[in-house]
Amino acid sequence: EVQFVESGGGLVQAGGSLRLSCAASGLTFDDYVIGWFRQAPGKEREGVSCISRTEGSTFYADSVKGRFTISSDNAKNTVFLQMNNLKPEDTAVYYCMVDLSCYTVLFTHVSEYRGQGTQVTVSA
Repeated sequence: EVQFVESGGGLVQAGGSLRLSCAASGLTFDDYVIGWFRQAPGKEREGVSCISRTEGSTFYADSVKGRFTISSDNAKNTVFLQMNNLKPEDTAVYYCMVDLSCYTVLFTHVSEYRGQGTQVTVSA
């Protein structure tokens, strides 16, 4: 059974930082990508960032480039999202997701392998 443990969400003032982490277990394949998408109340899902476990390639949504950094610890099947200079529009539930393609993580957000989400709230 694939399981995800997400942590690091919380409440922060605009301009502040948070670091999300997601540890995945039970995966039976190695050539996966892992990343984050988010969903704010009343809005559509938005891909945030993705990293290839095998190639190390990283991808970011334009809205977070220069502010967010994704990294991974392959030995622990864990991905991190360092979020700096947070803005109120970053407020959302952030979901960790595993797939074979970053396109899925960033644009379709549909996978059987996703976490339960962690709330990020940025106050003005």
